[in-house]
Amino acid sequence: MTARSLLELALGIAVASGSAAWLGASYAAFGFRRLTRDRVHGGELPKVTLLKPVCGLEKHLGRNLRTACEQDYPEYQVVYSVQRKDDPALPLLRELEREFGPERVTVVVGNAELGMNGKINNLAGALPHARHDVLVISDSDVRLRPDYLAAIVRPLRDPKVGGVSTFFKGTDAGPWYEQMEMLTLNADHFGMALFAGLIGIDDFCFGASFAFRRETLQQIGGLPGLANYLVEDNEMGQRIVRSGLRLVTVPYVVDTTVDLHSPAHWWQKMTYWDQNTRAARPFVFLATLILRIVPLSLLFAALRGFDAVGLGLFFGAVAVRLLAAAAVLGDALGARASLKSLWLIPAKDVLSLFWFVRAIAKRTVVWRGVELSLTRDGRFIPPKAQGQA
Repeated sequence: MTARSLLELALGIAVASGSAAWLGASYAAFGFRRLTRDRVHGGELPKVTLLKPVCGLEKHLGRNLRTACEQDYPEYQVVYSVQRKDDPALPLLRELEREFGPERVTVVVGNAELGMNGKINNLAGALPHARHDVLVISDSDVRLRPDYLAAIVRPLRDPKVGGVSTFFKGTDAGPWYEQMEMLTLNADHFGMALFAGLIGIDDFCFGASFAFRRETLQQIGGLPGLANYLVEDNEMGQRIVRSGLRLVTVPYVVDTTVDLHSPAHWWQKMTYWDQNTRAARPFVFLATLILRIVPLSLLFAALRGFDAVGLGLFFGAVAVRLLAAAAVLGDALGARASLKSLWLIPAKDVLSLFWFVRAIAKRTVVWRGVELSLTRDGRFIPPKAQGQA
């Protein structure tokens, strides 16, 4: 066989394998809504501290933060934390503190510097003020329904469970580039999370919404050991698993606000998502290449001179991608309004091949507007070390 024939064969096998994975995600999507309806309720619930690290003003920040204070839960505390006294979100946090009272809301202004991960530094300032031993982290861009705390905390009644995540989906997208980001979160990331669960890969730790016990955090070395990781939630989850405890992802979905400033911000974010996967799970990242069935099938068609076989594979791959996206958005998430954006998926998928290659080649990541270098295992390199390199 010639090199060209071998490449055609490899591309054909990759497209077939990726198509099977997307069809598996479609199958999992059809059963997901039933799982959300069949969650087990009842039983005594522990006291909880809900940690909300905040950094600056974000789209719909007040609405999202308020939902933390409106939980249908017997006894809990909310800790909002910022790192600077001049943080523009601080007046909003003080307003929530006055409205809901100190028994419900604690506002912390701290300047902990455990490492280069700003979220971990923020949480390090908040943790000493947590009154309860069951802790829940919920990012500032997450909007919570009133039953959220009960849903995420309940599995921790099993002493063999060390951490609990929920799924999340993007909402509130505006311009076309935010629509693209929302499709990435909902049709792609959520769909592949469903497929991973279907084939038995369930050791996820979604940091946007995660519950654990204080003693578990101490058992895995506390926050200092996580302070220089780009994907700190994955590192935390893997340490929990290595300690002999299980991770659980409950069939519950929280909303995260899509908030991008420009097309350039979106472009940067797409590379960032692939860099996250590469840092957290290198082999999973490489495996995601076969999920990019639209650009791979387009390459296959180009090699064949866009003949009937090549075009047939290409249009078949596009159909599979759109079917899977429609199943995930419409059936699993109930986000039927998002179906009008499906036409963006083929163009986004073609571009995703570029982001995949860029994530391999790029050794820096943009973290809240600052470009930082990374080690091969996904840790930040301190600025002094960068200067000496």
